[in-house]
Parts: sequence; C-alpha cells; structure tokens
Amino acid sequence: MKHSKPNRSLLPLVVAVAAISCGSAMAADEVSPVLKAAMQRDMGVNAQQMSQYLKTERVSQSQEASAQRQLGAGYAGSWIERKADGSFVFVAATAGAKALAIPGVELRRVRYSLSRLQSSMSQLDSSAQRRVLGISKLYSGVHSWHVDPTSNSVVVTFSPGASEEAIDLVAASGADVATVRFVESADKPSLVATIRGGMLYGFSPGATLGCSVGIPARRSGIAGYATAGHCGSVGTRVYVGNSTLGSFTHSNFPGTDRAYVQVSTAHTVLPEITDHNGGVVPVRGSVEAAIGAAVCRSGYRTGYRCGSITGKNVTVNYQEGTVRGLTQSSACAGKGDSGGAWITPAGQAQGVTSGGNVGADGTNCSLPTSQVRMYFDRLNPILSQYGLTLMTR
Repeated sequence: MKHSKPNRSLLPLVVAVAAISCGSAMAADEVSPVLKAAMQRDMGVNAQQMSQYLKTERVSQSQEASAQRQLGAGYAGSWIERKADGSFVFVAATAGAKALAIPGVELRRVRYSLSRLQSSMSQLDSSAQRRVLGISKLYSGVHSWHVDPTSNSVVVTFSPGASEEAIDLVAASGADVATVRFVESADKPSLVATIRGGMLYGFSPGATLGCSVGIPARRSGIAGYATAGHCGSVGTRVYVGNSTLGSFTHSNFPGTDRAYVQVSTAHTVLPEITDHNGGVVPVRGSVEAAIGAAVCRSGYRTGYRCGSITGKNVTVNYQEGTVRGLTQSSACAGKGDSGGAWITPAGQAQGVTSGGNVGADGTNCSLPTSQVRMYFDRLNPILSQYGLTLMTR
C-alpha cells in the first residue's frame, strides 16, 4: 500500500437545485444577538449571509432523510457547504447511477457510497478496540480517523514522520485502502482537561482549575449537566468557589467521553450557556446539525468561540485512550474548556468538549481556522444513555 496525496474522488457534478422555501425557516432576527456577533467575528458571516445560512440549515434538517431515501444504497452523505461568494448550499452526494432532483438540494456524484466508507471506518474502529494497552501496538503517531463525505473518503490523520504507522494501521485493520485519504498534521490531539470552562467548576474548595459546565439536563427530576467523562469518575465531587456544587453520577472514558454531574439543590441550574461577556445563549433543543453547519462553544479558558462542523463519527486516538463517535469542528478552544457546551445559532445544543489539537500555549485559537480541529461528544446519545431530559427555555 502506498501513501498517496489526498484523493477526493469527486467526479463531475450532477446538479439538481430548486428554490429553497423559507416559510418555516428561522429568521435572522430570531437568532440570539450574542450568537450573531460571535458568528460574524469568527466566521465572517454578515447579516444577509446569516439569513441565507439559516434557510439552508432548515433545508438540511428537512431534506436529509429524503435524500437518504431517494438515493438509497448509493447515498454518500450530506453537508452544508459555503461557496466562494459566502453563500451556503445543502449538498447530498450519491455513488448511484441515477439521481432524481430533490428540492433545495445540490446533488453531486462521487465514487464511494456512505455504506462503503462506513465499512472501512468500522474496520479501523474494530482494530483499535482489539488493541491492549501495554501489549498491542498503539500507533501513537496516528491522531484520528473519520468518514468525511465532503472528500468522499475515510480521513486518517498522523504526525510528521508517522506515515508508516498510519499505513500499517489501515493495513492491519483490513479496511478498503481505496477509500482512505491520509493527512499529515503536526498538531497531535490532547484532552483539554485539568482546568474548566463554560461556568467554572473545580475539584476542591476555592479551586481555580477544573473543567467546564456543559449542557443543562435533569435526571429523575433533579438538575445537573452533561460534561466530559475524562474530567472525573463516578463519585468525584465538584465545587463552585468554596461551595460543593455536586458530584459525578455517570462517567465514561475512553470509548466515549461523556459524564453527568448532579447538582446540589442549593444551586439553581438554568437552560442557558454563558458567552463570557455578560450575556447568555438560551438552549432551545438538541436537533443535530449537519456537516458544514455553524456551531459555537463556551469554555472558561477561551470564552465563546464559533466555527463549523467539519466531520462526524470521528474516532480520536488520544494518548489516554481511543474515543469513538465524536464530532469535529473548526471552533477553537484550549485546556480548561473540557466538558463545555456546544450550541448552534438556533439554540440547538450539540454536545460537550472532548479535546483537540491544542498547542504548547494550551489553545489552538492562534491557528488559522482551517487548521483547527476540536472534538465534542454528541449530546443526544448522552441524554439517551444516562436517561436525561434536556433543560430548555
């Protein structure tokens, strides 16, 4: 197997674009001013583009299932894409022979179906699960792997000088080499733990370091919040200032990176995310956003930052263990933001911060957006696994 340049496998376009209905789309003036300001700052979205983006986001939510049905076995994924002129479009890809027009959707013909890409992804994951710490080869130079519909490939990232490790990992897994795209990256992901973000919580009275309060939720009628599993194990007590905040009642890491902290009744938990500038962003729901969608995150180290979703179902090979099913984003963060909340412009909570390619200074916010890779564990699986009810306004 040879190490080749990125293979996007995108064939000539098969385009079927229809007018986007905006009757039920959220208007730009319904979006939190805090979110609009953050998107304008971090993503260069002006008022007109914001309105057009929200229409496209609505199309992605209403037409993704339809695209999967109509494209059948040839379905190769979908995403929100930003054009060179700053406008947005919802794209669905197909590896099938035929494709009917889908209202509001741009269709593209590609080489591999999503099921074929997912098969390679599953083989890589299965191979990683079979490895035993201290016995098996752990491929420490390999950062992550995930299905990327925008390039129609399974992207495997690795450190400079570790190309043979990446190749060996793929070969050992039995994954379809033709579907793999190797990407060299100098930025090795690490957990953004041992400090805190969002609303600050620590691990001893008066602590100034810890992890981030994540998404507000209830379990059996008692309030708490979802956060990162690597922040603490079941039974770990946490504090806000000198007061006991609560304790971890559920925690999973590695494999996944999720946890739930039950909060003492002495405190009030609100369905809001702090913007670290005197404002809050209300939580409206937990509808999962598409690849390419705008998303923002809150953490005490770097504040409130926005970017877009750049990958889903990513497996990240942290030094501390492999985590599967993460979502990747270009919204920057730093150590101290672990467990913090991710939310869309429409107030749809997305997940909790896991890790990313933070540098020696503890953040990746000085990197160009194209080089930022942050990962969060998805909220809806956390709610389902732990029997939580999302708190909304």
